[in-house]
Amino acid sequence: MAAGRRGVVHHRLRPMSRSSPHSPRRQRRAVFEATTAERRHRMTVPLSRELRKRFHRRSVPLRKGDTVRVMKGSYIGREERVQKISRRDYSVTLDNVTLKSGEEKLKPLPIRTNHLLLVRLNLADEWRRETLKVRADELTPEERGEVAETPEEPAPTAAPPALASPAGADDDDEADEPEPEPEATEPAAPAASPSPKKGRKSSPKPSEEDDA
Repeated sequence: MAAGRRGVVHHRLRPMSRSSPHSPRRQRRAVFEATTAERRHRMTVPLSRELRKRFHRRSVPLRKGDTVRVMKGSYIGREERVQKISRRDYSVTLDNVTLKSGEEKLKPLPIRTNHLLLVRLNLADEWRRETLKVRADELTPEERGEVAETPEEPAPTAAPPALASPAGADDDDEADEPEPEPEATEPAAPAASPSPKKGRKSSPKPSEEDDA
C-alpha cells in the first residue's frame, strides 16, 4: 500500500503464472531433467585470483584431476585433488576427504561444487587448452597431469665375505697360543666302607659229615 494525495492506494500483486519459466516447479524440473551437457555447465567452479588473471575467466567446468580448495564445511581451507565427479548427483569426491560411517569405516564424502574454489587446472586435454588458449610449452608438469617420480633408494649391499686364511697360518696361531695351566685339584677323600648291620648273628648251617 502507498499513501497518495486522495487516500490510500492498493497495489495488486499479480500471481505468478504456472507456465512461467521462473516458477520453482519449473526450476526443479529443469535441474532433474537436464542433459549431460547442461549438467556439465551447471557444475562450473569459480577460479582463484591467480587463475583469473592468467586465463581471463571467472569460472570453468570442473574436471577430474583439478585441484580445488574447500571453502565451507569441516574441511575448510584444505586443497585436494578431484577424484570423481558425479553429474547425476551434482557432487564431487576429493582425495583424503572422507566420512566415518556407522560401521566405523571411512568412505568418501561428496561435496557440492558451490563449496569449492579452483586452485590448479588439469590441462592434459588438448581441447581444454584450446578453449583456454594455452600453449603446451607454457604448462608445468603438474598441469599436464604428470606425477613427479620419487628417486628410488639404493638397496643395501651385503658385506663382503671374510677371506679364508691359509692352513699353515691356523697352525702357527695355535702354536703361539699358550697352553692353559692345569688347575690344582684336591685329593679325593677315601670312600667309607659299609658298616656291618647290627643284629643277631646267623648260625652256620649243619653239614652232612656232622650228621654222620
